[in-house]
Amino acid sequence: MKTFRCVCGQLIFFQSVLCLSCKRELGFFPDSLALGAIEPHSDNLFAPRSAQKLEGYYRKCQNYAQQSVCNWMIPESEKDEVFCKSCRLTETVPDLGQEQNRTLWALMESAKRRLIYSLLSLNLPVSSKLQDPEQGLAFRFLSDTLNPDGSVTKVLTGHANGIITLNIAEADDAVREKTRLAMNEPYRTLLGHFRHEVGHYYWDRLVRDTAFLAPFRALFGDEQADYENSLEDYYAKGAPQDWQERCVSAYATSHPWEDWAETWAHFLHIQDTLEVAGDFGITGKPLKEDSGREAKQSEGATPEPFDQMISSWLSLAVALNSINRSMGHQDLYPFVLNAPVIEKLRFVSGVISGASSWTETDAGSPALAAPLGEKPAARRTSASF
Repeated sequence: MKTFRCVCGQLIFFQSVLCLSCKRELGFFPDSLALGAIEPHSDNLFAPRSAQKLEGYYRKCQNYAQQSVCNWMIPESEKDEVFCKSCRLTETVPDLGQEQNRTLWALMESAKRRLIYSLLSLNLPVSSKLQDPEQGLAFRFLSDTLNPDGSVTKVLTGHANGIITLNIAEADDAVREKTRLAMNEPYRTLLGHFRHEVGHYYWDRLVRDTAFLAPFRALFGDEQADYENSLEDYYAKGAPQDWQERCVSAYATSHPWEDWAETWAHFLHIQDTLEVAGDFGITGKPLKEDSGREAKQSEGATPEPFDQMISSWLSLAVALNSINRSMGHQDLYPFVLNAPVIEKLRFVSGVISGASSWTETDAGSPALAAPLGEKPAARRTSASF
């Protein structure tokens, strides 16, 4: 995640809505992945004032203008849209009449925007169910239901056919930490849940029924193994003692789909953190692997190789863990990337690189958007994030 500069020169951040120096209102422009000042123009339109010197006019996302839970803008050309590229993916929100739900919903949307930023920066296909009913992406944010008899109907976080359901309780730090301890997980974050679940979605879009399927099975195993039985077996017996020799987390051993989703989420973790490190000059050169977007925008740009990315990450992770320990905290990244895990990450990188040139006109490409055919089973997660 990059940082940005206001036109006044002040450092501003991805979630910022106001420059603390010049007091200009700020907006994020997803079509250029830039954050900058906005100045009122006319008819609820705003002119961007950013270092990228953007042209044209924008409207505020409805969740920015009315709910104050967003800071993204909509290009004037998208005349029929009232929600931004991130918010339009939300299909269901919890009962906002309950104040706690409003707070948790805002946290959910904030984490989702970080996810969508990463997907857009990697040039991955991102479309809503309204745009693409068959292969689009949608989010449902739901809460547990208290029944008249006193019982509670739990909402399970998971993915099915492009619909990602998340229990809003995951946005409550106390509840999430209690769950993490109960499940003996080293790490559990709201953003990690988003990254894990969207990994399931992109498996369906980019691996299933494509040339990537055979090498996927060679690395992760046969996803045709019964999913429900595999999870029941995992929860009954736990992970094999030698799980760290081939998987990034214990939960990844439960089924090949979960191994992929965990590995995918770690790839996004690494990408985002390295981008921050490069942006703040923690290292001497940019570290984030280039998906092709910047190479297309700047002649002569050369993407960093995967091996350099991993080498940079391993060095940075050691430093970050050491910093955390010096402050009396647990390791920031309590995971081991051994050779088999690195090869799985390399495969994820290759799949993403194969999709990085995807555009809406490629909808018929058999390698990137094959017909879904028989619907895959719904996938839920304990997640190790």
